[in-house]
Amino acid sequence: MTNPALARDYLVRAEKRLKAIDVLHAEEAFADVVRESQEVVELALKAVLRSLGVSPTFVHDVSEILERSRDRFPEGARAHVPRWCEISKHLRRDRELSFYGSEDVTPSDFYDRADADLARAMAREVVESAAPWVR
Repeated sequence: MTNPALARDYLVRAEKRLKAIDVLHAEEAFADVVRESQEVVELALKAVLRSLGVSPTFVHDVSEILERSRDRFPEGARAHVPRWCEISKHLRRDRELSFYGSEDVTPSDFYDRADADLARAMAREVVESAAPWVR
């Protein structure tokens, strides 16, 4: 059993974070745009899963769960699953690097406007396509 209010909460929080991403983008905090975009995607997709009665585990990339649960999706939502998986995997790869960096990568130097633009567009796409499926 899942908490339906939790699914709606995830989506509302994802929508609000889109606004925060716009502020970070305006400040040219491109690494932070990438990181926050991943979190937005994670929240929105977990909202969809919860709406379908699937309790997502504590992972950042939910693509495997989406694939396993594909038959539970209404036809219209099922059509989005491949793209949702693609975006989830793409942004998951940058989650830690965009936040912490590494010995040879400084996030603020590594991520540029093009990275931020792509991540922000992906986050917006997922929220917009996920919203109709969250009850």
